[in-house]
Amino acid sequence: MKIVDRFLQYTRINTTTNRENGAAGIMPSSEGQMVLARLLADELDALGMKDIVLRDTAILTATLPSNIPANLTGNQHVPTVSFFAHLDTSAEQKNDTRAQVVSYHGGDICLNADLGIALKQSDFPELNNYVGDDILVTDGTSLLGADDKAAIAAIMHALQTLQSNTEILHGDVKVAFLPDEEQGLRGAKAFDVETFGADFGYTLDCCGIGEFVHENWNAGDAIVTFTGQSAHPMSAKGKLKNSLLMAHQFISMLPAGEAPQYTEGREGYYWVKEMSGNSAKTVLKLDIRDFTQQGYRDRMAFLQTLTNNCVTLWGDASVSIHLADRYENVANSLEGDASFPIDIAKEAYARNNINMIAIPMRGGYDGAVLSQKGLPCPNIFTGAHNFHSIYEYLPVTSLKAASDVVVEVIKITAERASHPR
Repeated sequence: MKIVDRFLQYTRINTTTNRENGAAGIMPSSEGQMVLARLLADELDALGMKDIVLRDTAILTATLPSNIPANLTGNQHVPTVSFFAHLDTSAEQKNDTRAQVVSYHGGDICLNADLGIALKQSDFPELNNYVGDDILVTDGTSLLGADDKAAIAAIMHALQTLQSNTEILHGDVKVAFLPDEEQGLRGAKAFDVETFGADFGYTLDCCGIGEFVHENWNAGDAIVTFTGQSAHPMSAKGKLKNSLLMAHQFISMLPAGEAPQYTEGREGYYWVKEMSGNSAKTVLKLDIRDFTQQGYRDRMAFLQTLTNNCVTLWGDASVSIHLADRYENVANSLEGDASFPIDIAKEAYARNNINMIAIPMRGGYDGAVLSQKGLPCPNIFTGAHNFHSIYEYLPVTSLKAASDVVVEVIKITAERASHPR
């Protein structure tokens, strides 16, 4: 099957994550994710994969056994490399995807003439990099689903390439497809790294051709509860203690300019995400992000200190805070001797004449959780652009390149074991 046909087949299955079900602890949160997982399990079986396991959570794993003759490795261990993609698509749009392939010759791309929706070159100037390429786009009424079905297609096509070219030597290769990444990396958090048995891995999630992620946020959450004192306004003087105003004052004491809309690159932030309540009780939710471990700890400590000071200002039981870690920077797990997955990826990119562009990811991805669990897991590009948008698009050449990089990573892993440096 051609890689584009694979991708289109996967996009026809609606796997929109369901936030309500996710909040209720249901996984997968949407039935479409299980439908896609079952299809992939059948395809993996047809490709000769072994140890195919589909759990009731829609977590799907499989192994391609090594084909390296024992005399080539001797007693040298051939590391087991693994690849991950997620089944769900973001809830920003819930409509079925009607993907289309356009031959791009420059200018705007009409997505939907009836609705007057176009992918405008003036808004997305990087389109100029893909003149002469075929590009996968939506009809303007849904996401494309390249996040993360481009990854699924790239991984499956790489396995097909190995099956069709048995002269390519490889060690054990493991793959895993995980649910509900778009809801706090739920599938990765439920994933059993020890049972999986890989030595290292890569996710394919995000980014244009050439981009590579081996650092992301240290991430945490804060829930701040403000308890006031309600009173009728006719007799409120000296009695009413408005928790809504307390919350607003708390927000005003956060560092100016350290919010998502004012930061970029490796600059951390406090993100005021949600506030609900009334004059008697108000709950404020924040995300805390920083690339460095010390910076992250300092931010969490600042919020605790701010809360303590507000208690001093407003009285006991007026403010409480719950701080929780969400995931770590994957860079913490790729230092020193553990940096070899980065080196292998660099060589794989170079062999495919792709200039590696290492970028800090201002977000989380499954690899951050997997790395924290002991499976070093940086991130390879899928080639797609404009995730979580009706303007999401995927150049076909980039999709093929992602799959070629996967194959090359597998080859290099085997070569390094067969011919140690």
